[in-house]
Amino acid sequence: MKVMSICNFSFFFLMILSFIMLFFGFFFVFNDLLFFFEWFIVVFNSSSIVMTILVDWMSCMFMGFVLFISSLVIKYSAGYMSGDLNMNRFIFLVLLFVMSMILLIISPNMISILLGWDGLGLISYCLVIYYQNISSFNAGMLTALSNRVGDVALLMVIAWMLNFGSWSYIFYLDFMSGGFEMMIIGFLIILAAMTKSAQIPFSSWLPAAMAAPTPVSALVHSSTLVTAGVYLLIRFNVVFNELMCDFLLFISVLTMFMAGLGANFEYDLSKIVALSTLSQLGLMVSILSLGFASLAFFHLLTHALFSALLFMCAGMMIHNLKDSQDIRFMGGISFQMPLTSSCLMISNFALCGMPFLAGFYSKDLILEIVLMNYVNFFMFVLFFFSTGLTVCYSFRLFFYSLCGDFNMNSFYVMWETDMNMVSGMLGLMFMVVFMGSLMSWLIFPVPMLIILPLFLSLLVLFVSFLGAWVGYEMFKVGVNTVVLPFKYFGFSYFLGSMWYMPYIFTYGVSFIPLLVGYKCYKMYDGGWSEYFGGQGLFYVLLKLSEINQWWQFNSLKLFLMLFFFWLILIMYLVI
Repeated sequence: MKVMSICNFSFFFLMILSFIMLFFGFFFVFNDLLFFFEWFIVVFNSSSIVMTILVDWMSCMFMGFVLFISSLVIKYSAGYMSGDLNMNRFIFLVLLFVMSMILLIISPNMISILLGWDGLGLISYCLVIYYQNISSFNAGMLTALSNRVGDVALLMVIAWMLNFGSWSYIFYLDFMSGGFEMMIIGFLIILAAMTKSAQIPFSSWLPAAMAAPTPVSALVHSSTLVTAGVYLLIRFNVVFNELMCDFLLFISVLTMFMAGLGANFEYDLSKIVALSTLSQLGLMVSILSLGFASLAFFHLLTHALFSALLFMCAGMMIHNLKDSQDIRFMGGISFQMPLTSSCLMISNFALCGMPFLAGFYSKDLILEIVLMNYVNFFMFVLFFFSTGLTVCYSFRLFFYSLCGDFNMNSFYVMWETDMNMVSGMLGLMFMVVFMGSLMSWLIFPVPMLIILPLFLSLLVLFVSFLGAWVGYEMFKVGVNTVVLPFKYFGFSYFLGSMWYMPYIFTYGVSFIPLLVGYKCYKMYDGGWSEYFGGQGLFYVLLKLSEINQWWQFNSLKLFLMLFFFWLILIMYLVI
C-alpha cells in the first residue's frame, strides 16, 4: 500500500505540473514571451554562484511533455513492476531522471546544463542495470561510456567559453556566431549531441539500453535521454555554419537509413521499437541541419508521444507473453488483447505518418520541405528510402504480432486486466490522436503552403504503400526469401547488425586496450617484475631463512668449529 501511495502521489503531482507547464507554453506562444531569471545563490566579495533559468515557449512545452509522459510511465509502472520488491527505489530513480532532464531544459548556462546532462547519464546507468544480470551490466557500461564522450565535449565547451567571460551561452550566440571560438564550440556541441542522440558512430548503445525495464525505455527513448542531444542542437542552431550542417546532415541521414534497415532484419520486439526511435532521431537531426529548428522541435514533441505509446504496448505484450520478445512467437494477439492491439496500431500508424495522427503533421511537413529544399540526389534518395523502410518494418511488426495464428504454447491465455497499465496507454493514445494538430496550429500559427509538382506530391504516398507491401511480403514468405541476394557474403548479417557498429565501435575500441593490458600483465606483473620483484624477493628471503634454519638446527661440531675459527681470527687480528 505504501508503494502504491508513492506511485499515485508521483502520478498526480507530475500530471498537475505537466498541465501547468503546457498552459504556460501556450500562453508564451500566444504572447511571444521569454523570461530569464538569475538567482544569486552565494555572493562573497567579487565571487558569486548564480543559477540562471530560461523560460520560453520551447522550454515550457518540452517540460510539459516530459512531465506528462513520465506521469503516465509511473502509472504504467505500478502495474508492470507490481511484483518488484524495490519499487520505491525505481520510482525515486525515475523522478531523479525527470529532474535532471528539467534542469537541462531550463538551463541557459553550460555549468547547469552539464549537471543535468551528467545526471541523465548517471541515472540512466542505474536504470539500465536495474535487473542486475550480466547482459544489463554490459549494456549499462556501454551506455555510460558512450555518453562520457559527450560529457568530455561539454567540459571542453565550458573551457572554451572562458574566452567570453560567461557560461550563459544565450548572451552571445548571435553576435559571436562567426568567430573561431564559437566554431570550435559548435563542433563540440555536435559531438556531444551525437553521443546522446546515438548518431553514427555512437548508435550501438541505444538498442543495448533496452536491458532496462520497459517503463524506463518508454521514458528514456521517447522524451528524455535521447532527445537531450537534439534539444541542445536546437538551442545552439544559430552557431552552425555550412560545413557543420553538411556534416550533420550526412551523419543523421545515414543513421536514419541504418536504423531502418536494421529494424527490418530484427526479430526482437523491443529492439525493433528502439531502432524506430533511432530512425526518428536521425530525421530530427537531419531537418535541423537543413535549418528548420522549430520543425525539428515539433517532430521531437510528436515523436515523444507515439514512441512512448509504442514502448508501452510492446511492454504489455512482453509482460503477457512471460517475457518472450521474439515476434515469431506472437500472432493473433489482436483477438486476445484488443485494446493493446488498437494502441499499438495507432502508434504504428503515427510512426508511419498516417494522416491526422500526431506523426503525420510533422513527418509530412518535413518530407515536403526536403522536396522543396536544395538537397543533392543522394540525400534525397536516402530520405525517401528511409521513409519506406519505416513503413516496411512497422507493417512487418503488425503482420507478425497481430495477424495470423498464435504461435506460443497451446491454450495460453493473455489478458489486459491491469488498469494501471491500460490507463497509462489510453492517456497517451488520446494525446497521439489529438495533440499533433493542436501543436501544429500553435507552433506554426501562419499556415505553411508548399506547392509541389504532382509526381513529387504523390511520392510520399507511393513510397509508403511500397514499404507496406514489402513489409507484408517479408511476413508472408519470410525475411530470408525476400532478401535472398543479401544472404551471400554475409550481407544479411551486415545489414541486420547495424553495419557491424557494435563490433567496430564497442568491441573494436575496447579490444586492443584490453589485449595490451593482458599482455602487460602477463609479461610484467605476472612475468619479469614478479621474477625480480615481489616473488623473486620472497624466494631469496625464503632460501636465506632455510639456510639460517639449517644453520641453527645443526650439530655441536659446527658450533665448535665456528668458535675455533673465530678464535683464530681474533688472535690473528690481535697479533
